Amino acid sequence: MMVWRRVGLVSMLWFAVTATASADPSDWRADLRERLAILDADFPGELGVYVKEMDSGETFSLRADEVWYLASLVKVAVAMALLRQVERGELALDSTLRLEVSDYVDGAGATNWQEPGSDLRIDFLLEQMLTASDNTAADMLMRHVGLEEVNRLTQAVVPEGLGPITTLIDVRRHIYRYLHPRALELDGMVFITLYKADDDERRVEVFRKLLGLPRHELRVDDLDRAFAAYYTSHLNAGWLSAYGRLLEALAEGRVLSSEYTAYLLAMLRRVTTGEQRLKAGLPSGLSFAHKTGTQHRRACDAGIANRDPREPARGVIIVACARGSLEEEQAESALAAVGAAVAASGVLE
Repeated sequence: MMVWRRVGLVSMLWFAVTATASADPSDWRADLRERLAILDADFPGELGVYVKEMDSGETFSLRADEVWYLASLVKVAVAMALLRQVERGELALDSTLRLEVSDYVDGAGATNWQEPGSDLRIDFLLEQMLTASDNTAADMLMRHVGLEEVNRLTQAVVPEGLGPITTLIDVRRHIYRYLHPRALELDGMVFITLYKADDDERRVEVFRKLLGLPRHELRVDDLDRAFAAYYTSHLNAGWLSAYGRLLEALAEGRVLSSEYTAYLLAMLRRVTTGEQRLKAGLPSGLSFAHKTGTQHRRACDAGIANRDPREPARGVIIVACARGSLEEEQAESALAAVGAAVAASGVLE
């Protein structure tokens, strides 16, 4: 039994986790709609959910055709573009990339612990980018593969609904440019310094002092407003339904060969982030190849759930995001409840 720390979420989580599954699996969409209405009403923000049962083609949508910030979910598209180049013989997984000082980006993963000038294998960087959501590894791979290639792939597979993908360092630059446009000139080490500051108020103060700016020259005076402005740019954003179609194309082998489809899905099953998100609400014996994404007031989890990992095209696509809450733990609890609601609806049966 799961233990929930957020008192404000107890009633909705209890409903989602303990309610029995729908007696008739054909009613899973109506059942899920009822459960998510309770979750959405109690959550201090908004939830977005897209579910597709690939065998029947039936879909469920809650705000899934609105634009959502996808955060690190876009790293799956980077992996797809990279593996396409491997398939074409343009690079090998055991080849190496040189880690430059300009590559460092704040965040999790093992790449930031490597010395500048280190030669790192592409398969190591791919594993770190996906399983640990390593931003430095992601930017190294995007530099090598090319952003144009990544965006060309997403547009070819899903022509509508996914916005432009940028590097992770550019995410930081575009957020802080709403404080001052000189942020576009900064390198990753500056943003690592900002990341280490205690809180958002302190980060604004460190940013101002690093650039030698008087406070009156800041366009906005807090990061919450800067993030809100950034999200309107629709960079690294898209419809949850469109992202679901990208995962569906992967599962059905329409993006990569069977060999590299299996390779990528196996890596996504090893993801170590988001243990308290969708996965926490799904049945323990289920295969779940997924990726998470997190940023200020945003949390996402998306993947392919099935009973038999050897048959990914017969799975269930689940894409879920939460926006509005400042508390990541609160958002994660809501996503776990979404996973439990999906499981209780009967669609996974």
